Amino acid sequence: MARSIRPLVAGNWKMNGLKSELAIAGAVATGCDAALRQAVDLAICPPATLLAALSDSLAGTGIATGGQDCSREASGAFTGEIAAAMLADAGARYVIVGHSERRTLHGEDDATVRAKAEAAVAAQLVPIICVGETRAEREAGRAVAVVCGQLAGSVPAASGAASLVVAYEPVWAIGTGLTPTAGDVAEMHVAIRAELGRLLGQEAASGVRLLYGGSVKPGNAAELMSVRDVDGALVGGASLVAADFLAIARACA
Repeated sequence: MARSIRPLVAGNWKMNGLKSELAIAGAVATGCDAALRQAVDLAICPPATLLAALSDSLAGTGIATGGQDCSREASGAFTGEIAAAMLADAGARYVIVGHSERRTLHGEDDATVRAKAEAAVAAQLVPIICVGETRAEREAGRAVAVVCGQLAGSVPAASGAASLVVAYEPVWAIGTGLTPTAGDVAEMHVAIRAELGRLLGQEAASGVRLLYGGSVKPGNAAELMSVRDVDGALVGGASLVAADFLAIARACA
């Protein structure tokens, strides 16, 4: 399938991974042939404890790394927080912000997500801003309105295509094995692109990579990645299995 935007497949390891799991990334690098490297950008977002070691181990492979969250603050007396500049110093290129687990479990609102995205850009990281609706919101017919509202509140006003990635992850599909239909994904990604056009201007919006996330697996990746305005995937559990992660990446090539 011809693509106007180079795809990105990013793995979110979440709170999984000890030093022994660095071998997973090694297997991804070994299995990523020249054709795949030419066609798709790959990134792995491990726990912060592994970020520096993973970045070092992947140096020269073309596979990027990222953080799973960052502070809105640049530095200071914020025990337990990690600044965006610290992630960059550890070798990261990307950072996930606004994941539904952060929004739900840690009470992060759109303003917080936006501040974190701004901090990421200031540290020369690319924020992967997550948006998505709950099952109740979808069943009430509010899915598009909810997601577009999250975008309006979370995306920094001065963003350009090169400094922003958006990941649509319906909350009810994350880790459940459930996925929306290809039509549902298409409708949402078209709406996201249109909302970004309203927020950033059409030229900038046309180049923003829109990822789909939520129970992406080798078995459904080809269908999901063929949907209009889907420019890659944010992969959870499947990114912890090198063969599965590579299969999803190949579905984007």
